[in-house]
Amino acid sequence: MSAATWVPGAAGSAYDVDHLPWGVFTHGDDTARVGVRIGDHVLDLAPVAAADMRPEAALFEAATLNPLMGQGRTVHAELRRWITDLLTVAEERSDVEPHLLAIDEVAMQMPVEVGDYVDFYASEHHASAVGTIFRPDQEPLLPNWKHLPVGYHGRAGTVVPSGTGIVRPMGQRKNPSDAAPVFGPSGRLDIEAELGFLAGTPSGLGERIAVGDFADHCFGVVGLNDWSARDIQGWEYVPLGPFLGKSFATSISTWVTPLAALDAAWVDLPGQDPAPLPYLAVDGPAGLDIDIEVVLNGHVVSRPPYRTMYWSPAQMLAHMSVNGASVRTGDLWASGTVSGPVREERGSFLELSWGWREPFSVGGEERVALEDGDEVVLRYTAPATGGGRLAIGEVTGTVLPARP
Repeated sequence: MSAATWVPGAAGSAYDVDHLPWGVFTHGDDTARVGVRIGDHVLDLAPVAAADMRPEAALFEAATLNPLMGQGRTVHAELRRWITDLLTVAEERSDVEPHLLAIDEVAMQMPVEVGDYVDFYASEHHASAVGTIFRPDQEPLLPNWKHLPVGYHGRAGTVVPSGTGIVRPMGQRKNPSDAAPVFGPSGRLDIEAELGFLAGTPSGLGERIAVGDFADHCFGVVGLNDWSARDIQGWEYVPLGPFLGKSFATSISTWVTPLAALDAAWVDLPGQDPAPLPYLAVDGPAGLDIDIEVVLNGHVVSRPPYRTMYWSPAQMLAHMSVNGASVRTGDLWASGTVSGPVREERGSFLELSWGWREPFSVGGEERVALEDGDEVVLRYTAPATGGGRLAIGEVTGTVLPARP
């Protein structure tokens, strides 16, 4: 356990020195640069590193985390030790404290330039619920689901930082009773509470990343909301899957929790039967004990538990690269909707309303889907290595009316 931090109010908080999430910020009219969060402050790393004559100083002057992320696990571990010392050694305080900025005085930016984006479908509870809703007379899971992590390639260019307004998408929709499709704004706008993973160290074309090499390639995690227009998705997805119903926006947190901060959060997977093929086999704890809160207009409507996920993040990465597809620094892959076995743990409104047929309560108001002006907040916490819990970056977004 690290020594206590000297930063006022940070010790024992969700942003103590056992967390130290990375982010990109601006302060006043300054250009964007890299910092870490400690308590209710951001440490401006560039001037501190320059004063210490650190060789990594230029990495902190970048407008994205990508240059830092690509340095590899050894460099990341050394920087984490250096920053921890800065914030816990009393003799460092006079030099470091002038570079602490109050969190409410900075503007957080998109933390990473996303290269490629893959979204998985890794929750058995979510996949079973969706299968039951749409195929009530068939097996809820398709034959391949328990043999490989099902996923699709999304649109990296519409991954946006937390706080970005989400314009209601337009598209084609067709109800089963309609003779022909119509065009207009989505009437079934939904959320998906997910966890995202960011690639640090890249791989080459033709190479495969083994399950056991996950920590060498994953830089950290973000909260993620995969906004979904279900009526557009329902008409378009056969036979090739999600397209315009998903590609209009995906929100991620502006803070990136380093993988090392989650050392106390690893748990066993709930069980995989049948056993996966050897390239997907895991040894030891491979799931994460992360709690999520879905908040709609200030009211908690669901608490999905990530520890119930069937497929692990390491298995997703291994499958994503098993055909030799390269992974680049800044690539993002997401878990798919996180859902538990009971209603109050469902991570999408499609499930909460059971296919729009069973309204759920939001502060006494019955709802089935998102309306213009709604604000959605996703909050995440995990066990911290120093005891207590750390807060993975939250994700917020407000629904804006469709544009004519």
